[in-house]
Amino acid sequence: MTRDEAASPAERAIRAQIDVPGSAEDVWAAWTTEEGARSFFAPACRIEARPDGAYELYFDLEAPPGERGAEGMRILALDSPRLLSFTWNAPPHLSTVRGQRTFVQVVLEPLAYDATRVHLLHTGFSRGGEWDEVYAYFERAWADIVLPRLAYAFEHGPYDWESGPEV
Repeated sequence: MTRDEAASPAERAIRAQIDVPGSAEDVWAAWTTEEGARSFFAPACRIEARPDGAYELYFDLEAPPGERGAEGMRILALDSPRLLSFTWNAPPHLSTVRGQRTFVQVVLEPLAYDATRVHLLHTGFSRGGEWDEVYAYFERAWADIVLPRLAYAFEHGPYDWESGPEV
């Protein structure tokens, strides 16, 4: 996995990628179906794989509605099995900017040996205050947690949300 540490001053973006041992179609299903997303992304979700469909991931099932995770997020674009784009929000503890949306793009690149390179781009960040915290949070989350869990799910099976290993 790699990440791009040097976003230009005009574009504050998080870039990360990982090679996953699965076909582009299977990796696509992991990102665009509820069963797939539960295998690596979050313990619960609501995904409607169509433009303007729901793309909600629930990370804290005990939290009150509105604070469970990525609630109210929408799919912006789909091009199966190559491109998925959706809106995203800040974690609940960063409430000053939580109501605003950023944008995530996932591009799948089939590799010759029945693997897929996943390119992730997260944009729409401002600077200063909680925006700096949001940026740092997602820089770590995508590259160190979400994408490694995706690869883990393809190598070992779905992530166990009750007692899964740190990846």
